[in-house]
Amino acid sequence: MARAKRSKHHRLAKVHDRRSKDLPRNAEVATVEVDDPLALEPGEKIVTLRSLRNDPLGKLHSRRQIDEAQFQGGRAFQEDWEKAERGPQAVDPTREYVDGGRAREPITERQRQAVLRLNRAERELGADGSALVHEVLILGMTMEQIGQRRGLLGQRWIDYFARRFRECLDRLALIYGFATERRSQN
Repeated sequence: MARAKRSKHHRLAKVHDRRSKDLPRNAEVATVEVDDPLALEPGEKIVTLRSLRNDPLGKLHSRRQIDEAQFQGGRAFQEDWEKAERGPQAVDPTREYVDGGRAREPITERQRQAVLRLNRAERELGADGSALVHEVLILGMTMEQIGQRRGLLGQRWIDYFARRFRECLDRLALIYGFATERRSQN
C-alpha cells in the first residue's frame, strides 16, 4: 500500500494570533500591544485583548481620553495601593483565639516605600483630588456615580469630575516620573 506524500511547501505562519475568538456576550475588551513572553528576540510585540469591564483607567486609555503617561501614573498609584493595603491588620476580638495561629507579617520595605509615595500623592492632590482618584482607581466608580454620591447631578458635574480626574492623573504622572513639568515660556 502506498504512503501519502507530505507536501514539501509547508509554510509556518510568522505571526501568531493568540487572541480569543469566543468572548462572552457582555465582554468589554480592547486590543493592546505587549511584549511577547514567548519571543526569541527581545523587544518583539504581540497584540492581545485587555478586559475593560471593571477597569475605568483602561477604558479611558483605550478610548484615547488619557495619554500613556497619565495611564502609567494611574497604574503606579493602583500598584502602590495594593502593596500598602496588605500591611498590618487590626486584631479582631470577636474571633475565637486559636493556638498556633500565624503571627502577623511585618511591614516590608516595599510596603513602606509604597505608603510614602501614597502620602506624597495625597499631599500633592489635595483632599478632593485624592478622594476622586481613590473613587475612580480603587473603587472603580464612574464620574456619574461620583456625582450621585456627592449629590451633584447633571452633565456639567460629570464633565467637571472628568476634567479634574485628568488633572489628578497629570499630577500622578509627575509624581511617579512618567512625565516632566511643562515650562512656561515668557
